[in-house]
Amino acid sequence: QVQLVESGGGLVQAGGSLRLSCAASGRTFSTYAMGWFRQAPGKEREFVAAITYNGASTKYADSVKGRVTISRDNAKNTVYLQMNSLKPEDTAVYYCTAGPNYNNYPAKSQYDYWGQGTQVTVSS
Repeated sequence: QVQLVESGGGLVQAGGSLRLSCAASGRTFSTYAMGWFRQAPGKEREFVAAITYNGASTKYADSVKGRVTISRDNAKNTVYLQMNSLKPEDTAVYYCTAGPNYNNYPAKSQYDYWGQGTQVTVSS
């Protein structure tokens, strides 16, 4: 069982930066692939970024590539999402998620555990 708690969301102007954190409980954190998804009002939840259990590989959605970096610290049971050059279209609730496999990383069904989400609002 893994419990995930996101933090770091907030209101930021376009062009600004935010760093989201996701703290995980449980001793098995280091065995899980981790991901970030987001959901804007009236839209489907969409993939943002993923990272392997050991941080060796990362993947990004085309919409955020070059502006976002996912990383993890297994000693702290934490995964991060550094977001730069934020745009109004990045406004959404951001969710942290954990799953046993990395192979099908963009698929929501890949992941077993989800956090409660943190709101990111980017003003123009």
